[in-house]
This record gives sequence, C-alpha cells and structure tokens, in this order.
Amino acid sequence: MATIREVARKAGVAAITVSRVINRSGYVSDETRQRVEQAIAELDYVPNVLARGLRSSRTHTLGLLVTDITNAFWTTVARGAEDAAVRSGYSVFLCNTDESASKQEQYLRALLSHRVEGVIIAPASSDRSALTALERARLPFVIVDRRVPGVDADLVLGDSLGGARMLVEHLLARGHRRIAHIGGPVGVSTADDREQGYREALMAAGIEVDPDLVQRGDYKLESGRRLMRQLLERSPLPTAVFAANNVLAVGALAALQERGLRVPEDMALVCFDDLPQASLIDPFLTVAAQPAYDLGATALRLLLARLADPYRPPETVMLPVQLVVRRSS
Repeated sequence: MATIREVARKAGVAAITVSRVINRSGYVSDETRQRVEQAIAELDYVPNVLARGLRSSRTHTLGLLVTDITNAFWTTVARGAEDAAVRSGYSVFLCNTDESASKQEQYLRALLSHRVEGVIIAPASSDRSALTALERARLPFVIVDRRVPGVDADLVLGDSLGGARMLVEHLLARGHRRIAHIGGPVGVSTADDREQGYREALMAAGIEVDPDLVQRGDYKLESGRRLMRQLLERSPLPTAVFAANNVLAVGALAALQERGLRVPEDMALVCFDDLPQASLIDPFLTVAAQPAYDLGATALRLLLARLADPYRPPETVMLPVQLVVRRSS
C-alpha cells in the first residue's frame, strides 16, 4: 500500500501538502492540488491512519454496493444483508453504483475512508481491477450475484443458467418456437449465463438460435423498451420474449403496449427476478424468482465468517430459483 511520502514524492510536493489536499485544509494552488490528486489516484493511496484503523480497530460497519437500488431485486438483497448485519451488531452503508465502474471506485474509496470492516459487492463489470482497492487494503469482501474472472473470493449467486432454461422450456411447452431474448450487458456473468440458458433450451428442443432474435443491452428500463422495439421490426415477429431481468421486462412491456400488442394474447413475456409490485402490472409476469433476501443474508453470513477467519478457503454458494407461472405466458 502506498504511503503519504510516496504520494508526495510522485507529486513533487511536501507530505504536509498532500495532507492539506486530503483534509481540504490550508491553501493549496489548483495546479498543485491536481498533481496531488493525480498521484493519489495513480498510487491508489488510502491515508495511513485509515489503513491502520482497518487492521486494528472495530467500527462495526460494513459496506454494500449494489448496481441499481431502484430494482426491487436489489432492495430485497439489501434488506436481507441489513437484517443479518443488525442481528450481529453491525450497521451497513448502502451504495448504488448504477452499473458505473467510476461510481463504484468512488464508493470503495469512501468506504475505506469510513473504516468499514468488510464489503459485499455486486461488481459493476467483470474487470477484476475493480476489486484491486479492496485486495490492496486487505479488506474482507464477498461478491454477490456476479462472478469476476480471476478473483478468488467468497461468492453468492442465483442459478442464472438453470433459471433461464426453465423459463424457455416453459415457453416451449406452451407451443412457442420463435422465442426472442432481451439480455443484459455482455461480459456480466448473470447476463451471459441467462443467454446461455436460453440457447441451451432451444438447442435441446432442436430449434436453431436466430441471431436476429437475440438482443443485448444494459439492465435498464429504457434498454428493455429499445430492444423490444427492435424485435418488433423483425418479420415474422417472435411469439414470445424472455427478458433477462424484471426491469428489462417492464421496458419491453411498455414497448408492446405502445404498438397496441397484448400480453399474452399477441406475445408472451417472461423474465428473471420477481417484482413485489407485480400485482400492479397487467398482466402478471411469469418469472424465474431468485431468493433475493437469502442472497443478501447469505452474503452477510459469509462476510462475517471471513472477518472471523481471514484465511478460510473461499466459498461459493449457488441458490436455486423458482419458476412462478402467471398470465403473461
């Protein structure tokens, strides 16, 4: 881990100047401040006093980074983690990254500065460098929902591949053969696994995957609307759509309604993750429901185990998903 003197040397200033920039005390010229901030970023510097605090003091606080707090799935994950933390005497800082690597980095720095004892993180991308700050600070962490290649850490996730297969097999059993897929970001393990499950189910049924029916975007409502509009330009139209999460499904449903198409009469629609407010959506969505609360609670349990024994072997927990059939299919 870099020291304040190393930062000062790289920026060409005195250590006291670095301290002034960090604490925003005393006068520092704009040009000098920029040099110091650049050196801090390049060296991934965390103030020594805080790094010592991470190793020696107890704050009874933990960090939880999720990708979209407006998604009911993530609010439920957060509630599961928080309830488990409170029962164990911890408080949780909740951070929303919006699938942004830069916001994620900012939050990780803030959590380090607040001396949290550990972190649960749903990574904004599959790039392992995103977790470098945690590894360098030797801060215990648990990854939730998404795998990150090259990172050997505790991991809790749902069965994305199996759940996707269940949804597509359900549509096939209903007689659908032209099934489209609206997916999440390429390179994010949940999105990749759900597309793979979609493909495996079709291939097992002897149906060739039509690349025109596979659309990938991000996990945002507007992406679901846009990708559904693109599918509606296909001829012939798909008879059913599998959306990779609930937010994409709501966007897809909006696009169908814009065209005056009814679900399921004109097109079936299924998705991953349930919506607590599903009763407000007409029609009810058929979903592969993950145990979101248990994901959060399990991640918290693993983090506490890691705090108690930093050298225990990393553990991966995959929780099953449940097919919930409603009117949309």
